[in-house]
Amino acid sequence: MSRCWKSRPRPSVRLCLPGLGSVVLRVLEVLWVSVCLVHSDSSVVVQKEAQFGVSYLDTVTSHNQTIYSFNHTVSRNKTEGVRVSVELLSETTKSPILFVIRQKQAVLSFQVPLILRGLYQRKYQYTQVGRTLCQPPTLVASETQFFYVDVSTLSSTSVHYQLRVSRVESFTLQTDKKFSFNATPSQPQFFKYVFPDGVDTVIVKVNSEKNFPCSVMSIQDIQCPVYDLDNNVAFIGMYQTMTKKGAVTVQRKDFPSNSFYVVVVVKTEDEACGGPLKFYPLLPDELLDAGNRSKTLDVVVSPAINSEVYVMGMLFCLGIFLSFYVLTFLVACIENKRMNRKREGFLQPADMSPAETASLLGKGLTPPSPYEYGSFERSMDTVGRCRQESLSSVEEDDYDTLADIDSDKNIVRTKKYLCVSDLARKDKRVLNKKYQIYFWNISTIAVFYALPVIQLVITYQTVVNVTGNQDICYYNFLCAHPLGALSSFNNILSNLGYVMLGLLFLLIVLQRDILHNRALMRNDITALECGIPKHFGLFYAMGTALMMEGLLSACYHVCPNYTNFQFDTSFMYMIAGLCMLKLYQKRHPDINASAYTAYACLAAVIFFSVLGVVFGKGNTAFWIVFSVIHILATLLLSTQLYYMGRWKLDSGILRRMLYVIYTDCVRQCSGPMYIDRMVLLVMGNIVNWSLAAYGLIKRPNDFASYLLAIAICNLLLYFAFYIIMKLRSGERIRCLALVCILFTAVVWGFALFFFFQGLSTWQKTPAESREHNRDCILLSFFDDHDIWHFLSSIAMFGSFLVLLTMDDDLDTVQRDKIYVF
Repeated sequence: MSRCWKSRPRPSVRLCLPGLGSVVLRVLEVLWVSVCLVHSDSSVVVQKEAQFGVSYLDTVTSHNQTIYSFNHTVSRNKTEGVRVSVELLSETTKSPILFVIRQKQAVLSFQVPLILRGLYQRKYQYTQVGRTLCQPPTLVASETQFFYVDVSTLSSTSVHYQLRVSRVESFTLQTDKKFSFNATPSQPQFFKYVFPDGVDTVIVKVNSEKNFPCSVMSIQDIQCPVYDLDNNVAFIGMYQTMTKKGAVTVQRKDFPSNSFYVVVVVKTEDEACGGPLKFYPLLPDELLDAGNRSKTLDVVVSPAINSEVYVMGMLFCLGIFLSFYVLTFLVACIENKRMNRKREGFLQPADMSPAETASLLGKGLTPPSPYEYGSFERSMDTVGRCRQESLSSVEEDDYDTLADIDSDKNIVRTKKYLCVSDLARKDKRVLNKKYQIYFWNISTIAVFYALPVIQLVITYQTVVNVTGNQDICYYNFLCAHPLGALSSFNNILSNLGYVMLGLLFLLIVLQRDILHNRALMRNDITALECGIPKHFGLFYAMGTALMMEGLLSACYHVCPNYTNFQFDTSFMYMIAGLCMLKLYQKRHPDINASAYTAYACLAAVIFFSVLGVVFGKGNTAFWIVFSVIHILATLLLSTQLYYMGRWKLDSGILRRMLYVIYTDCVRQCSGPMYIDRMVLLVMGNIVNWSLAAYGLIKRPNDFASYLLAIAICNLLLYFAFYIIMKLRSGERIRCLALVCILFTAVVWGFALFFFFQGLSTWQKTPAESREHNRDCILLSFFDDHDIWHFLSSIAMFGSFLVLLTMDDDLDTVQRDKIYVF
């Protein structure tokens, strides 16, 4: 049945009422029609009683308007979606058709053809539009609701269209049940999900077999209107771009109605997902062809982990690293018992076995007789007291400023074969103060570096929570477990190992430092004149750097992205640099770099890291400048190491270089004086020049990781050289150090395997990064990158123990018998 009348203008009150059984309403309608007949130039309004699932082919002009009336039953226990589909049948029309859908609590309007804007305000038109009506919750068990579809246009000619309103039977998503659907930019889809009893957190996964077209997944509260177009989907709720994968963890506490909408929108262009950028001529009011941008997707809503899994994950993390404390305590007890037995045997030479006596003689020591031990102890006490008195006013520069001493340094350091005693001539107390500066400086740097970092990442997390933009942070969304305001608590918790093992290493170093100072206080000859000189300042700095690496890595994983990646790598550079300095210090305690020089160089490295992240991508000039600086720095450091610091960088450097080349290579072909050092430096230059060439040719996007790879390669090269030369010099590696080396090598191998799994990457767009996301693999709580955190922290701790213990075999060897290399 249909009725028509003329109106001018169209009133806002509803005059078309179904079921005119009332006499009063009939009279009012007759009076209204009578008034309308007076205005013969007005448009004709036609109302039709419409049915679901029926396609209506009709026309509309500026002189006639059609209203379709629908009614349906709404139940509180069952939600059915209602979808309105419209298609424009006329090929050309200058005026669009306006569709206005009036519901009980909302009004939805759109035009056909639908105009959507892309990048640079480019406009795309769509002649097929499909919209799902929002379903506000009802308070009664069941009620009949009406809604109306008004169709109008300002076109003077007839415009043909097709209208179809249908029910969406699978409007409510079921837990753990996959549902497939199609979507286009003009035909978005959204579905409702209700939290079941006992489930407080769910993870919504949307998948597609095709990368493109790019789409957006949004989680919105149950309200009207639903923002389901490309130009408004980011207005409320949480949203993220996606190609093949999308995942959002949703918590019940964020939705008072205990339900939410899952909205999927296909974008008009693919640039947001890393697709090609299409260049079109931009003319005024030009409409571009949208093409076929249909995409098939699957959505699954699954319960997330419960509180028990959180507790298990935290206990597992604590248990792993507390076990290292227990193991260290047991090893310390065993070592302390062994040392006490050894000391008792040394204090009672009458009971010393022939084998022990031969062992001491083999190490260059003569055991005192029982008749001579008292005088031996008194003589050593006198020697130690005289040493302290004679050096009580020595400062670091007093030794080097004297002209004869400076000449002596030139003579000593240019010997073909050096011993540690030749490069351990400065006073121990002065060197201890020098190396303690490393610890105090890195502690100061850590405080001033960490505070603004913490403030910044808190701001990042707040922005994510307030705006709902899931593209800001590059998480592994398939294994990102929120806790409080943190979006990915598991990635933060897994960094606990760096802090706990760094603290454990500091305690181990402190224990060794105390034992060494006690040995010095009792004037132990082995502590005074034997072994590698023990300076613990660099070890303290290394332990502090490991703890800061854990803190800053946790800060980075609060919201990982390319702008804060240097937080995760800055102290990695410091750890690599400090390890190389410690290796060099072992055999060169007098000529090692000062803390100020070392940290200035590390600051320059971090500065280049920031420049590389910001300007390095595809910038040829930057890569040329960096490669030149890299090669020059390698040559400069090689010269410094080869000549043991006995050369000057001044205006005469080129003249001296030419003279050396002429005398050693042209006038007489003589080989290098320091062959071992030359082999190391040649290999180092080959490696660094190769890395510089690789960077200049390939120009990797991840400049920070490339710079870290340079530091690690140099550290591994120098460590391998040190081990080879140690064995070549007739020294041996004790069992504890050997176990640490083998254990650390194995752990590093497994750690790197999990590191290269690449669960996310900020080098690509957020949508492309999500393609690498994978489910948790450990306790349903930790992913591959978390395991990398576990293993790398253990491997770094083991590496530090290797540096601490690898020269323990020299503790009873006189320093003039320990070679420098």
